[in-house]
Amino acid sequence: MGFWDKIFGEFIDVIDWLDESNNTMVYRFLRYNNEIKYGAKLTVRQAQAAVFVNEGEIADVLGPGIYALETQNLPILTSLQHWDHNFNSPFKAEVYFCNLRQFLDLKWGTKNPIILRDREFGVIRLRAFGTYGVRIDDPALFIKEIVGTNGHFSIEDISNQLRNHIISRFTDIVASSNIPVLDLASNYDQLGEYISQKIADEFSKYGLELTGVLIENISVPPAVEEALDKRSSMGIIKDLSDYLTFQTAESMTKGGGSAAGDMAAMGVGFAMAEKLANKFDNKKSYIPQPYEKMYYFAQEKDPKGPFSIDEIEEFIKESKINSKTLMWATGMEKWESAKELEEIESLFNFLAPPPL
Repeated sequence: MGFWDKIFGEFIDVIDWLDESNNTMVYRFLRYNNEIKYGAKLTVRQAQAAVFVNEGEIADVLGPGIYALETQNLPILTSLQHWDHNFNSPFKAEVYFCNLRQFLDLKWGTKNPIILRDREFGVIRLRAFGTYGVRIDDPALFIKEIVGTNGHFSIEDISNQLRNHIISRFTDIVASSNIPVLDLASNYDQLGEYISQKIADEFSKYGLELTGVLIENISVPPAVEEALDKRSSMGIIKDLSDYLTFQTAESMTKGGGSAAGDMAAMGVGFAMAEKLANKFDNKKSYIPQPYEKMYYFAQEKDPKGPFSIDEIEEFIKESKINSKTLMWATGMEKWESAKELEEIESLFNFLAPPPL
Protein backbone atom coordinates (compact mmCIF):
# COMPACT_ATOMS: atom_id res chain seq x y z
CA MET A 1 0.00 0.00 0.00
CA GLY A 2 1.35 3.47 -0.93
CA PHE A 3 1.96 6.49 1.31
CA TRP A 4 -1.24 8.32 0.34
CA ASP A 5 -3.32 5.17 0.78
CA LYS A 6 -2.05 4.95 4.34
CA ILE A 7 -2.75 8.62 5.04
CA PHE A 8 -6.30 8.58 3.63
CA GLY A 9 -7.05 5.26 5.37
CA GLU A 10 -6.32 6.83 8.74
CA PHE A 11 -8.58 9.83 8.10
CA ILE A 12 -11.58 7.88 6.79
CA ASP A 13 -13.87 7.31 9.78
CA VAL A 14 -16.89 5.69 8.09
CA ILE A 15 -17.18 1.89 8.09
CA ASP A 16 -19.98 0.36 6.02
CA TRP A 17 -20.63 -2.13 3.24
CA LEU A 18 -22.99 -2.24 0.28
CA ASP A 19 -23.35 -5.63 -1.39
CA GLU A 20 -23.28 -5.36 -5.18
CA SER A 21 -22.51 -9.01 -5.87
CA ASN A 22 -25.86 -10.48 -4.73
CA ASN A 23 -24.10 -13.68 -3.63
CA THR A 24 -21.72 -12.52 -0.86
CA MET A 25 -22.44 -13.92 2.58
CA VAL A 26 -19.52 -12.40 4.54
CA TYR A 27 -17.25 -9.46 3.67
CA ARG A 28 -14.23 -8.25 5.69
CA PHE A 29 -13.91 -4.46 5.75
CA LEU A 30 -10.49 -3.45 4.42
CA ARG A 31 -8.39 -0.93 6.40
CA TYR A 32 -4.68 -0.30 6.42
CA ASN A 33 -3.18 -2.62 9.06
CA ASN A 34 -6.78 -3.14 10.29
CA GLU A 35 -6.51 0.19 12.15
CA ILE A 36 -9.82 1.80 13.09
CA LYS A 37 -9.94 5.30 14.58
CA TYR A 38 -11.59 5.65 17.95
CA GLY A 39 -14.98 7.32 17.43
CA ALA A 40 -15.34 6.11 13.83
CA LYS A 41 -18.89 5.75 12.52
CA LEU A 42 -20.07 2.23 11.81
CA THR A 43 -23.19 1.81 9.66
CA VAL A 44 -24.93 -1.55 9.78
CA ARG A 45 -27.87 -1.76 7.40
CA GLN A 46 -30.99 -3.88 7.48
CA ALA A 47 -30.30 -7.57 6.89
CA GLN A 48 -26.69 -7.06 8.03
CA ALA A 49 -24.63 -7.78 11.14
CA ALA A 50 -21.14 -6.48 11.95
CA VAL A 51 -18.78 -8.86 13.73
CA PHE A 52 -15.62 -7.53 15.43
CA VAL A 53 -12.66 -9.91 15.63
CA ASN A 54 -9.69 -9.06 17.84
CA GLU A 55 -6.54 -11.19 17.64
CA GLY A 56 -8.52 -14.09 16.22
CA GLU A 57 -11.27 -13.88 18.87
CA ILE A 58 -14.81 -12.63 18.23
CA ALA A 59 -15.40 -9.60 20.43
CA ASP A 60 -18.75 -8.02 19.50
CA VAL A 61 -21.70 -8.56 17.14
CA LEU A 62 -23.74 -5.46 16.23
CA GLY A 63 -27.12 -5.37 14.49
CA PRO A 64 -28.65 -2.72 12.19
CA GLY A 65 -27.96 0.89 13.21
CA ILE A 66 -25.32 3.64 13.26
CA TYR A 67 -22.65 3.32 15.95
CA ALA A 68 -19.84 5.54 17.18
CA LEU A 69 -17.02 3.14 18.01
CA GLU A 70 -16.43 4.18 21.57
CA THR A 71 -15.99 2.43 24.89
CA GLN A 72 -19.68 2.26 25.79
CA ASN A 73 -20.56 0.67 22.45
CA LEU A 74 -17.82 -1.96 22.52
CA PRO A 75 -17.60 -3.21 26.11
CA ILE A 76 -16.29 -6.66 25.23
CA LEU A 77 -13.72 -5.35 22.76
CA THR A 78 -12.63 -2.76 25.31
CA SER A 79 -11.86 -5.40 27.93
CA LEU A 80 -9.89 -7.44 25.39
CA GLN A 81 -7.78 -4.54 24.10
CA HIS A 82 -6.74 -3.00 27.47
CA TRP A 83 -6.47 0.36 25.69
CA ASP A 84 -4.45 3.19 27.15
CA HIS A 85 -4.43 6.94 26.39
CA ASN A 86 -8.23 7.15 26.81
CA PHE A 87 -8.69 5.46 23.48
CA ASN A 88 -7.47 8.45 21.48
CA SER A 89 -5.21 6.38 19.25
CA PRO A 90 -6.40 3.97 16.50
CA PHE A 91 -7.10 0.40 17.55
CA LYS A 92 -6.65 -2.74 15.49
CA ALA A 93 -9.58 -5.03 14.87
CA GLU A 94 -11.16 -6.83 11.95
CA VAL A 95 -14.73 -6.02 11.00
CA TYR A 96 -16.75 -8.68 9.15
CA PHE A 97 -20.10 -7.75 7.62
CA CYS A 98 -22.57 -10.67 7.45
CA ASN A 99 -25.38 -10.65 4.92
CA LEU A 100 -28.51 -11.87 6.77
CA ARG A 101 -30.90 -11.95 3.82
CA GLN A 102 -32.24 -15.18 2.34
CA PHE A 103 -30.28 -16.85 -0.44
CA LEU A 104 -32.99 -18.44 -2.60
CA ASP A 105 -33.24 -20.65 -5.67
CA LEU A 106 -30.18 -22.70 -4.75
CA LYS A 107 -30.12 -25.90 -6.77
CA TRP A 108 -29.91 -29.47 -5.52
CA GLY A 109 -30.21 -32.76 -7.37
CA THR A 110 -29.14 -36.39 -7.26
CA LYS A 111 -25.85 -37.03 -9.07
CA ASN A 112 -26.61 -40.75 -9.30
CA PRO A 113 -29.96 -42.57 -9.33
CA ILE A 114 -31.48 -43.58 -6.00
CA ILE A 115 -32.12 -47.34 -5.86
CA LEU A 116 -35.13 -48.32 -3.74
CA ARG A 117 -37.73 -51.06 -3.49
CA ASP A 118 -41.25 -50.22 -4.64
CA ARG A 119 -44.23 -52.34 -3.62
CA GLU A 120 -45.61 -52.43 -7.16
CA PHE A 121 -42.60 -52.25 -9.48
CA GLY A 122 -39.99 -53.93 -7.27
CA VAL A 123 -36.44 -52.54 -7.37
CA ILE A 124 -36.46 -49.21 -9.18
CA ARG A 125 -34.14 -46.23 -9.76
CA LEU A 126 -35.21 -42.61 -9.19
CA ARG A 127 -33.71 -39.20 -9.88
CA ALA A 128 -34.82 -35.98 -8.22
CA PHE A 129 -33.99 -32.28 -8.24
CA GLY A 130 -35.27 -29.03 -6.76
CA THR A 131 -34.30 -25.81 -4.97
CA TYR A 132 -33.72 -24.65 -1.40
CA GLY A 133 -33.18 -21.43 0.57
CA VAL A 134 -30.76 -20.56 3.38
CA ARG A 135 -29.65 -17.57 5.45
CA ILE A 136 -27.19 -16.76 8.24
CA ASP A 137 -28.88 -17.19 11.61
CA ASP A 138 -25.88 -16.89 13.99
CA PRO A 139 -23.16 -14.62 12.49
CA ALA A 140 -20.56 -15.37 15.18
CA LEU A 141 -21.00 -19.14 14.87
CA PHE A 142 -20.95 -18.99 11.07
CA ILE A 143 -17.65 -17.11 11.04
CA LYS A 144 -16.18 -19.42 13.67
CA GLU A 145 -17.23 -22.70 12.02
CA ILE A 146 -17.21 -21.90 8.30
CA VAL A 147 -15.74 -18.56 7.21
CA GLY A 148 -12.59 -18.37 9.32
CA THR A 149 -10.30 -15.65 7.94
CA ASN A 150 -11.85 -15.61 4.45
CA GLY A 151 -12.30 -11.95 3.55
CA HIS A 152 -14.92 -12.57 0.88
CA PHE A 153 -17.14 -15.60 1.47
CA SER A 154 -19.88 -16.31 -1.09
CA ILE A 155 -22.78 -18.75 -1.18
CA GLU A 156 -20.92 -20.81 -3.81
CA ASP A 157 -18.24 -21.61 -1.22
CA ILE A 158 -20.68 -23.69 0.83
CA SER A 159 -23.51 -24.65 -1.54
CA ASN A 160 -21.96 -28.02 -2.46
CA GLN A 161 -21.80 -29.10 1.18
CA LEU A 162 -25.36 -27.97 1.85
CA ARG A 163 -26.61 -29.76 -1.27
CA ASN A 164 -24.98 -33.01 -0.12
CA HIS A 165 -26.86 -32.76 3.21
CA ILE A 166 -30.18 -32.40 1.39
CA ILE A 167 -29.55 -35.27 -1.03
CA SER A 168 -28.48 -37.59 1.80
CA ARG A 169 -31.62 -36.92 3.83
CA PHE A 170 -33.86 -37.05 0.76
CA THR A 171 -32.54 -40.52 -0.08
CA ASP A 172 -33.20 -41.81 3.45
CA ILE A 173 -36.70 -40.33 3.64
CA VAL A 174 -37.91 -41.55 0.24
CA ALA A 175 -36.48 -45.03 0.77
CA SER A 176 -38.18 -45.41 4.16
CA SER A 177 -41.50 -43.69 3.35
CA ASN A 178 -43.01 -46.70 1.50
CA ILE A 179 -44.89 -44.28 -0.75
CA PRO A 180 -45.56 -45.92 -4.16
CA VAL A 181 -43.66 -44.40 -7.06
CA LEU A 182 -46.94 -43.46 -8.75
CA ASP A 183 -47.97 -41.41 -5.68
CA LEU A 184 -44.73 -39.48 -5.11
CA ALA A 185 -45.87 -36.54 -7.27
CA SER A 186 -48.78 -35.83 -4.91
CA ASN A 187 -46.43 -35.72 -1.91
CA TYR A 188 -43.82 -33.17 -3.04
CA ASP A 189 -44.87 -30.54 -0.48
CA GLN A 190 -44.96 -32.99 2.44
CA LEU A 191 -41.59 -34.46 1.50
CA GLY A 192 -40.05 -30.99 1.21
CA GLU A 193 -41.32 -29.93 4.64
CA TYR A 194 -40.20 -33.19 6.23
CA ILE A 195 -36.70 -32.86 4.75
CA SER A 196 -36.47 -29.27 6.04
CA GLN A 197 -37.31 -30.44 9.57
CA LYS A 198 -34.81 -33.30 9.43
CA ILE A 199 -31.89 -31.14 8.24
CA ALA A 200 -32.60 -28.02 10.34
CA ASP A 201 -30.32 -29.10 13.21
CA GLU A 202 -27.44 -29.90 10.87
CA PHE A 203 -27.63 -26.44 9.27
CA SER A 204 -27.89 -24.74 12.67
CA LYS A 205 -24.51 -26.23 13.64
CA TYR A 206 -23.02 -23.99 10.96
CA GLY A 207 -24.96 -20.93 12.16
CA LEU A 208 -27.37 -21.23 9.21
CA GLU A 209 -31.13 -21.53 8.88
CA LEU A 210 -32.66 -23.71 6.18
CA THR A 211 -35.67 -21.65 5.08
CA GLY A 212 -37.22 -24.29 2.83
CA VAL A 213 -36.72 -27.20 0.44
CA LEU A 214 -38.73 -27.54 -2.77
CA ILE A 215 -38.95 -30.70 -4.85
CA GLU A 216 -39.49 -29.88 -8.51
CA ASN A 217 -39.40 -33.35 -10.02
CA ILE A 218 -38.89 -37.04 -9.25
CA SER A 219 -38.36 -39.12 -12.38
CA VAL A 220 -37.91 -42.78 -13.28
CA PRO A 221 -35.75 -44.29 -16.07
CA PRO A 222 -37.12 -44.06 -19.66
CA ALA A 223 -37.84 -47.82 -19.76
CA VAL A 224 -40.09 -47.52 -16.71
CA GLU A 225 -41.82 -44.46 -18.17
CA GLU A 226 -42.57 -46.47 -21.33
CA ALA A 227 -44.03 -49.31 -19.25
CA LEU A 228 -46.21 -46.83 -17.35
CA ASP A 229 -47.47 -45.35 -20.63
CA LYS A 230 -48.45 -48.82 -21.85
CA ARG A 231 -50.19 -49.55 -18.59
CA SER A 232 -52.13 -46.28 -18.84
CA SER A 233 -53.21 -47.20 -22.36
CA MET A 234 -54.51 -50.56 -21.17
CA GLY A 235 -56.40 -48.83 -18.39
CA ILE A 236 -58.16 -46.66 -20.97
CA ILE A 237 -59.01 -49.66 -23.19
CA LYS A 238 -60.24 -51.66 -20.14
CA ASP A 239 -62.21 -54.60 -21.69
CA LEU A 240 -60.19 -55.97 -24.59
CA SER A 241 -63.09 -57.96 -26.07
CA ASP A 242 -65.26 -54.82 -26.29
CA TYR A 243 -62.35 -52.99 -27.85
CA LEU A 244 -61.86 -55.69 -30.52
CA THR A 245 -65.58 -55.73 -31.32
CA PHE A 246 -65.62 -51.97 -31.67
CA GLN A 247 -62.55 -51.96 -33.93
CA THR A 248 -64.07 -54.67 -36.15
CA ALA A 249 -67.35 -52.78 -36.48
CA GLU A 250 -65.46 -49.62 -37.37
CA SER A 251 -63.53 -51.37 -40.12
CA MET A 252 -66.79 -52.81 -41.55
CA THR A 253 -68.45 -49.40 -41.80
CA LYS A 254 -65.45 -47.96 -43.66
CA GLY A 255 -65.33 -50.81 -46.22
CA GLY A 256 -67.10 -50.75 -49.66
CA GLY A 257 -68.63 -53.37 -52.02
CA SER A 258 -71.80 -55.38 -52.45
CA ALA A 259 -74.29 -55.88 -49.66
CA ALA A 260 -73.65 -59.62 -49.62
CA GLY A 261 -69.89 -59.08 -49.47
CA ASP A 262 -70.29 -56.56 -46.63
CA MET A 263 -72.47 -58.95 -44.66
CA ALA A 264 -70.01 -61.78 -45.16
CA ALA A 265 -67.08 -59.60 -44.11
CA MET A 266 -68.98 -58.43 -41.06
CA GLY A 267 -69.72 -62.03 -40.10
CA VAL A 268 -66.06 -62.98 -40.45
CA GLY A 269 -65.01 -59.93 -38.50
CA PHE A 270 -67.32 -60.64 -35.57
CA ALA A 271 -66.23 -64.28 -35.59
CA MET A 272 -62.58 -63.26 -35.39
CA ALA A 273 -63.33 -60.77 -32.64
CA GLU A 274 -65.23 -63.40 -30.65
CA LYS A 275 -62.40 -65.88 -31.13
CA LEU A 276 -59.77 -63.40 -29.96
CA ALA A 277 -61.90 -62.30 -27.04
CA ASN A 278 -62.37 -65.91 -25.91
CA LYS A 279 -58.65 -66.50 -26.24
CA PHE A 280 -57.83 -63.57 -23.99
CA ASP A 281 -60.58 -64.51 -21.55
CA ASN A 282 -58.96 -67.92 -21.16
CA LYS A 283 -55.60 -66.26 -20.49
CA LYS A 284 -56.52 -63.39 -18.24
CA SER A 285 -53.13 -63.50 -16.61
CA TYR A 286 -51.75 -61.77 -19.69
CA ILE A 287 -54.05 -58.76 -19.33
CA PRO A 288 -52.63 -56.07 -17.00
CA GLN A 289 -55.03 -55.30 -14.16
CA PRO A 290 -56.12 -51.70 -13.60
CA TYR A 291 -54.23 -49.85 -10.87
CA GLU A 292 -55.71 -50.64 -7.47
CA LYS A 293 -56.35 -47.70 -5.19
CA MET A 294 -54.21 -47.94 -2.06
CA TYR A 295 -54.80 -46.33 1.33
CA TYR A 296 -52.67 -45.03 4.22
CA PHE A 297 -53.71 -44.17 7.77
CA ALA A 298 -51.96 -42.22 10.51
CA GLN A 299 -51.05 -43.96 13.74
CA GLU A 300 -49.47 -41.62 16.30
CA LYS A 301 -48.43 -39.27 13.46
CA ASP A 302 -46.70 -42.16 11.70
CA PRO A 303 -48.12 -43.10 8.25
CA LYS A 304 -49.02 -46.78 7.81
CA GLY A 305 -49.53 -48.34 4.39
CA PRO A 306 -50.17 -48.85 1.63
CA PHE A 307 -53.23 -51.10 2.17
CA SER A 308 -56.04 -52.29 -0.06
CA ILE A 309 -59.70 -51.54 0.70
CA ASP A 310 -60.12 -55.12 2.00
CA GLU A 311 -57.24 -54.66 4.43
CA ILE A 312 -58.68 -51.34 5.60
CA GLU A 313 -62.01 -53.09 6.29
CA GLU A 314 -60.20 -55.61 8.52
CA PHE A 315 -58.49 -52.79 10.43
CA ILE A 316 -61.88 -51.16 11.01
CA LYS A 317 -63.25 -54.43 12.36
CA GLU A 318 -60.23 -54.69 14.68
CA SER A 319 -60.83 -51.08 15.83
CA LYS A 320 -57.41 -50.00 14.56
CA ILE A 321 -59.18 -47.39 12.42
CA ASN A 322 -62.12 -45.27 13.51
CA SER A 323 -64.09 -42.49 11.83
CA LYS A 324 -61.65 -39.83 13.09
CA THR A 325 -58.49 -41.57 11.92
CA LEU A 326 -56.58 -39.48 9.37
CA MET A 327 -56.31 -41.24 6.02
CA TRP A 328 -54.81 -40.62 2.62
CA ALA A 329 -55.33 -42.45 -0.68
CA THR A 330 -54.05 -42.33 -4.21
CA GLY A 331 -55.02 -39.06 -5.90
CA MET A 332 -55.87 -37.15 -2.71
CA GLU A 333 -54.28 -33.74 -2.12
CA LYS A 334 -54.20 -33.95 1.69
CA TRP A 335 -54.97 -36.20 4.64
CA GLU A 336 -58.59 -36.35 5.76
CA SER A 337 -60.55 -38.18 8.45
CA ALA A 338 -61.88 -41.62 7.54
CA LYS A 339 -65.50 -40.43 7.64
CA GLU A 340 -64.72 -37.93 4.83
CA LEU A 341 -63.85 -40.76 2.43
CA GLU A 342 -67.09 -42.07 0.94
CA GLU A 343 -65.86 -45.61 0.33
CA ILE A 344 -64.40 -45.83 3.85
CA GLU A 345 -67.46 -44.32 5.55
CA SER A 346 -69.61 -47.01 3.98
CA LEU A 347 -67.52 -49.64 5.75
CA PHE A 348 -68.46 -48.17 9.14
CA ASN A 349 -72.16 -48.28 8.21
CA PHE A 350 -72.05 -52.03 7.55
CA LEU A 351 -70.46 -52.91 10.87
CA ALA A 352 -72.85 -54.45 13.39
CA PRO A 353 -73.41 -52.38 16.56
CA PRO A 354 -71.70 -53.66 19.73
CA PRO A 355 -73.85 -55.86 22.03
CA LEU A 356 -75.55 -54.11 24.93
